[in-house]
Amino acid sequence: MASMETTKRLLCWCAAALLLAGAVTHAHAQTGGRVYLTDVKGAIGVATERQLARALDQIKGESGAVLIMRLDTPGGLVSSTRDIIQLMIAAPVPVVVYVAPAGARAASAGTFLVYAAHVAAMAPGTNLGAATPISPGGFPGLPGQEPKEKKDGKDAAPASQQAAEKKAINDVVAMLRSLAQLRGRSVDFAEKAVREAATMTAVEAKKENVIDVVAASLDELLAAIDGKKVKVGESERTLATKGAAAKTIEPDWRTRLLAVISDPNIAFILLMIGFYGVILEFWHPGTLAPGVIGAICLILALISLSTLPVHYGALALLLLGIALMVAEVFTPGTVVLGIGGVIAFIVGAIFLFEGGDTDIDISVSLPVVLGAAATTAGLVFGIVGAAIQARKRPASTGAEEMIGARARVIEWQGERGRVRVHGEIWAARAGRALKADDSVRVVGREGLTLIVEA
Repeated sequence: MASMETTKRLLCWCAAALLLAGAVTHAHAQTGGRVYLTDVKGAIGVATERQLARALDQIKGESGAVLIMRLDTPGGLVSSTRDIIQLMIAAPVPVVVYVAPAGARAASAGTFLVYAAHVAAMAPGTNLGAATPISPGGFPGLPGQEPKEKKDGKDAAPASQQAAEKKAINDVVAMLRSLAQLRGRSVDFAEKAVREAATMTAVEAKKENVIDVVAASLDELLAAIDGKKVKVGESERTLATKGAAAKTIEPDWRTRLLAVISDPNIAFILLMIGFYGVILEFWHPGTLAPGVIGAICLILALISLSTLPVHYGALALLLLGIALMVAEVFTPGTVVLGIGGVIAFIVGAIFLFEGGDTDIDISVSLPVVLGAAATTAGLVFGIVGAAIQARKRPASTGAEEMIGARARVIEWQGERGRVRVHGEIWAARAGRALKADDSVRVVGREGLTLIVEA
């Protein structure tokens, strides 16, 4: 009897252990694999590339992990887009690009990221497309440009410019078509998005096989892609995302700082503050504060300029404008140098970021340009000009101020004596004899002796 009782207890314990193991397995199946989320919002640039690289590096050692890039972008730098695509293709984990929330877009460079993703998804009310690259900017109407050709009775771009644009467009088309073939997505829309700037809504993109899923929320997305098979490198993986809790990977402070200073307006303002600070430090050595602030801002500006498509001809024109305004101060009355400097400064600032490595309009806003031009002109013509004029005025303090001052003779013997000037008694000498109470004028100074004359 005791043996049968012991056997029953063992059976009960085994049954309980099996039930517990089943519950744990079921719970694990419900929670799925590890899901990470990173938000990309705004123009695509070097900061975006750093953000994605850091996120992939953080989770590369975790098996079954999935990275979701929640995207909302108008486009960005072509070079950074290519680097990000290379990161996504070589990623050790599946990368899901999710265009969200409602109202977001994946325009220009964003379309390339959607095509490069292992899984592409969009929220209702979003759109993608319009991936035509912007041709490199230039200065319209400058001497040396080729004459425009006529096409259908209208001015057309020069033949060389047309060839360059055609070459750039064909290159971008080939890249997007190759991504479409790699991920099994619509090749036709890839070409239309570049050549015709075609766009699509989320529903249309799903219907035309541009994306894989339309999901209104992150939870709906995770449920929709659960069990989907994707190819990561040379291996095939099955996504286990249903019920998983997404862990957000925030950009570090370096990435955030890089994103801030990569803004064209911020980069331009930093550049101007750097110039102002360095100029003021050279003008008044030893003040330290303008030099330190200017040097820091100038270094930050150089970092930001390295992340933007800088037109070096425009940068030279900007510096020439400042130089001409400074030259006007030293040669007052010409006016031409000052006006030319202001014009050169404004034109250089407007075309500063026209390097051509972008698919969106990256430029300094006109109010910032005009404000900087007015500030620079005021600084040069006002402060620097006033300093130069002050140097030309006679001294009003110190020993040099005594030259030309009137004095009263206190006592005198021969050619030497003592005089009172500005309430102080000084030793003095003159070329002839003087008498007490004579009024004299100071014409020079030798050490502590004043030279006077009647």
